[in-house]
Amino acid sequence: MMMLLGIQTRMNIIMPQYQNNTMSIGPTVHKRVTRLLFCRILIVTFMLGLATFIQFKAKSLSENSLTWIYVIIILHYVFSFIYLALLKRTKNVTLNIYLQLITDNLLITALVYVTGGISSIYSSFYHMVIIYSALFLNLRGSIIAACLSSILYGSLLDLEFYRIIHPMYAPQTQYSFSAGYAFASIFIYIVSFYTVAFLISVIVEKEKFTRRLLAKKASEFNKLDLLHRRIIESVGLGIITIDLSGRIQSMNQAAQSITEKQFETVFNQPITKTLTFIPDTCLSSKKQQKEPTEKEIHYWSNNEERIFSIAVTPLLDRKQFKIGEIIIIRDVTLIKEMEAETQKSKQLALIGEMAAGLAHEIRNPLASLGGSIQLLQKNLTLDLKNKRLMNIILRGRKQLENLVKDFLLLSKNSPKRMDEIHICHLIKETIESIKYAAAWNDNIHIQHMCLVENIITGNQTEIKEVIWNLTINAVQSMPDGGSLVIKSYEMNTKEGPHVSIQISDTGCGIENKAIGDIFTPFYTTKERGTGLGLAIVNRITESHGGKLSIKSTVGKGSCFTILLPISRKS
Repeated sequence: MMMLLGIQTRMNIIMPQYQNNTMSIGPTVHKRVTRLLFCRILIVTFMLGLATFIQFKAKSLSENSLTWIYVIIILHYVFSFIYLALLKRTKNVTLNIYLQLITDNLLITALVYVTGGISSIYSSFYHMVIIYSALFLNLRGSIIAACLSSILYGSLLDLEFYRIIHPMYAPQTQYSFSAGYAFASIFIYIVSFYTVAFLISVIVEKEKFTRRLLAKKASEFNKLDLLHRRIIESVGLGIITIDLSGRIQSMNQAAQSITEKQFETVFNQPITKTLTFIPDTCLSSKKQQKEPTEKEIHYWSNNEERIFSIAVTPLLDRKQFKIGEIIIIRDVTLIKEMEAETQKSKQLALIGEMAAGLAHEIRNPLASLGGSIQLLQKNLTLDLKNKRLMNIILRGRKQLENLVKDFLLLSKNSPKRMDEIHICHLIKETIESIKYAAAWNDNIHIQHMCLVENIITGNQTEIKEVIWNLTINAVQSMPDGGSLVIKSYEMNTKEGPHVSIQISDTGCGIENKAIGDIFTPFYTTKERGTGLGLAIVNRITESHGGKLSIKSTVGKGSCFTILLPISRKS
């Protein structure tokens, strides 16, 4: 006994780091203890039942011994259910495990006694108790279990050797063993008990250390992965990764927003079929180590043009082998619009300078020339041929005057005089005047719907110029006749109450690729157009704090919408 306690003391001094504190119950510990109880019931029932069956067939067990085996099995069940009930009521798992190892050692000792003592095959059950003690209580628990097993097993063999008790396995006259055999059996089992306790404890601690290390590494990896994901999700760029087969493997929120596709619907799908706006020329072959490329594409979505900048770079592994490609998509529509606005401002500034020069250098001489020609026309008697030539000169003078006027309108930064304008009256005047234009066709049907009661503040001449230019463009787009609809109504926007003027026609329409350029000065699709009409309309609308938009379908017609703020005095 003193020897066993000494061994325990030395082991505690050698490995103090394996000391275990009292465990508090938790979901994981509760499941482990519950599994231990049920597994032990199944294992013991199976092994005892099997051994009883074999030995019963061999008729080597007495009825008294078999009865005690059944009693031990029943006690085992009873104690197992008691432990399970205690586990649900108490939070001290350590106490529960200690009670189990004490009870199990006592039951195993009784089982060894009724099945032959020193010759029993169930002496190995002590090792099971030591193993689960190490699993739950670490080294200290396993050493205590080994000490208790050694004490009980050694005491049982000592009592048998000195014939104080006799096993039930065989008659007393047939049962005897030498002192050397008894000592060897006790020594071998005690050494095996402590060896198992030490080895299992070391394995358990190594396993726990490895598990903690893996958990720490997993936590660090998850944090790093989360950081990378947040970085990718935080950037305003669409990021898509594809494998060597061109199938989509990942897509951040920005990419889903830009492409208007949900990742779940395009995962592992060929990118050339799901994102058709990405040209094949941007993608490289499976083995080709293509250098990073960047390309701008124009994409139409919901009748709106969007401009994407697409950059493609190879995705490499640690060994610099290509495993896919990274596609970075950037919506540069607003940037291009700002660049276009800047370019347009530069053009308008240049036109303003040209208009100032034209006003002084051309307009005055042109007026003198026109007056002189008119005097000559009155004072001279011209034949028919010379009259036609004179009319050509007068028409040319008028065209030059109109061109100078357009230049001046385009170059103005703000209206000179602010008037209170009744939109409905202005539209009616325009409709009456348009019927006398050279481009008018009697097959054109005009429909006017006015629901505007308030007035707007602006330069009446310029607003009339806007309505006239849009109306004459609509008439010119219907050389064979058609329908011209002019609607005006009030509406509320984020900026406040506005008047909306819609001028729709059933003419030839405008191609999508040309819509972005029609407001650019000098851009025209007409044979005799100057390209200043719509540019003037856009400039006047913006100078009045309004907005101009267009919807057009080739072969069906166009619809221009003007939004002008309502006067606060209305």
